[in-house]
Amino acid sequence: MSSIEDIVLQHDRRGISKLRGFLPSNYCEEAAELIRSHPGRALILTGFYIVGSQAPETDGPPGAYYLGKALESLGYKVTHVTDVYTSFLFRGLVSDDDIIDFPIADAPTSEGYAIQLLDQLQPSIVISTERCGLTAQGRYLNMRGIDISPYNAMLDYLVTNHDVSVGIGDGGNEIGMGNLEAHIPAVDTLPDEPTATKVTKLVLASVSNWGAYGLIAALSKLSGISLLPQPDEESQLIRTMVDQGAVDGYLSERAYSVDGFSLEENQQLLRELHKLLADSGISDAP
Repeated sequence: MSSIEDIVLQHDRRGISKLRGFLPSNYCEEAAELIRSHPGRALILTGFYIVGSQAPETDGPPGAYYLGKALESLGYKVTHVTDVYTSFLFRGLVSDDDIIDFPIADAPTSEGYAIQLLDQLQPSIVISTERCGLTAQGRYLNMRGIDISPYNAMLDYLVTNHDVSVGIGDGGNEIGMGNLEAHIPAVDTLPDEPTATKVTKLVLASVSNWGAYGLIAALSKLSGISLLPQPDEESQLIRTMVDQGAVDGYLSERAYSVDGFSLEENQQLLRELHKLLADSGISDAP
């Protein structure tokens, strides 16, 4: 029987699955257990700017949104944190009071803002999915090695100034992948200068949205209720975000897809996670 990790690491185009052996075999479950042991308020960070298209990508926000919905079902207060390049994708999906536009500023100003925000909101956990992370050289680099620092708010400081965090990544340059910083350059298809930003628990996936859905599936198993979105529901959200201006980051164009995977391929991934839950005795709500 396939595990959650088997499912979310399918169709690996970047070589991210070569890092799997450096993590616990049940890393989704471990991340879910960490979340469940820290009830209260969750900050969810996302948003990856595609400089060639001058737009945010479709990987990240859908997973962040559905992870937020799952946590709200479990009693958490959820606040989404991103920047001006991505926040518009959340307008109308969640209350404006639950969206924070983190300012794009220099490091001292950004860290000060992060500390102030953490003190104000008192989150019990910080979760990042598909959010570019700072390298050891203090830069934000995309998968092509292009410096995209001017387009990134320094959300890393929300993670580095908090004791409990989860990161989801698919390429080596996302917040959390710093846990494997020493191993990432050894994979030819992954960055030579990966992020250095570490988290308490890391989730790997072929697509970060899939990692978020794997985490939701693990939370579902722990909670005994299915918290996963329906496949057609996810497709509609992706369409809506593309219509609002999001692009496929792999193709660098406005397309109803995520990292080059069609809506149907994304739906199939969700169907497999739903089946895994059903085989575990956890069915969708009627």
